[in-house]
Amino acid sequence: MRILEHYLEEQLSRGRSYFSKEEALKALGFTAEAFTAAATRLIKKQKLVSPWRGFYLLLRPEDRVAGAPDPVRWIDPLMEHLNLDYRISLLRAAAFHGASHQAAMVFQVVVPKQLRDFDIGRHSIQFIYQAPKAFAQTNRPQWLQQLKSETGFAKVAGVELTLLDSVRYFHKAGGINGVAQIVHDLGSKADPRTLAKASISYENSAVRRLGFLFDHFSQARQSMVLVPFARKAKSTKPLDPSIKPLLEEMTDLSHKDKKWMLTINEAVEIDG
Repeated sequence: MRILEHYLEEQLSRGRSYFSKEEALKALGFTAEAFTAAATRLIKKQKLVSPWRGFYLLLRPEDRVAGAPDPVRWIDPLMEHLNLDYRISLLRAAAFHGASHQAAMVFQVVVPKQLRDFDIGRHSIQFIYQAPKAFAQTNRPQWLQQLKSETGFAKVAGVELTLLDSVRYFHKAGGINGVAQIVHDLGSKADPRTLAKASISYENSAVRRLGFLFDHFSQARQSMVLVPFARKAKSTKPLDPSIKPLLEEMTDLSHKDKKWMLTINEAVEIDG
């Protein structure tokens, strides 16, 4: 175990707070069984934690209260370990871009593969699946930014992808009113040309909902470039798909927005 502890100290001295099992076996010459036994003892001593099989995080004293370092410090090497591209998006990205009401309780990552969510210490990691073709079309370097930590950088959705991801996966972004808050806070920062190009890879109904919210908050430049998507709509969709009327008569409480081909079945409310 002391040999493994020395290895951990070496990693920290290099500013590295993670390693893979394969790296450690190669460096230390351990058998897989001996490494697992030593790592298990260090996990019990709160010096190590493993968010994914074969991938380990080193716990500094200040990390032990939360049970793991902030995911922004290790999501990039974890995704490299999994050989997957990614982007941080939705609530954490919205907070990064300055959405004033976003105190993200989950760390949400868009990926082109179905991965299990997990909790590590006080952190909840949620993977949002985007079909590989759409992901490849949208996860362009020029549409991403970098979220910096003391250990390096992580990929984060630019404003435009943050808005589109939030409205597409609205049920994971606080519902339609949670998305409305993000649009209120960030919408005017979105570049219309980038927005129009990126929207091609999203469902038409999601783009229309975003256009409606731009209009709602008088963000005309952003709204205007999404109007062509509404003109292609073949059917009317609800603004909030999660609302299921119990009685047919309840539809009388809604009204249709002909511009965006939406049934407005929910009053948009934000904190201000």
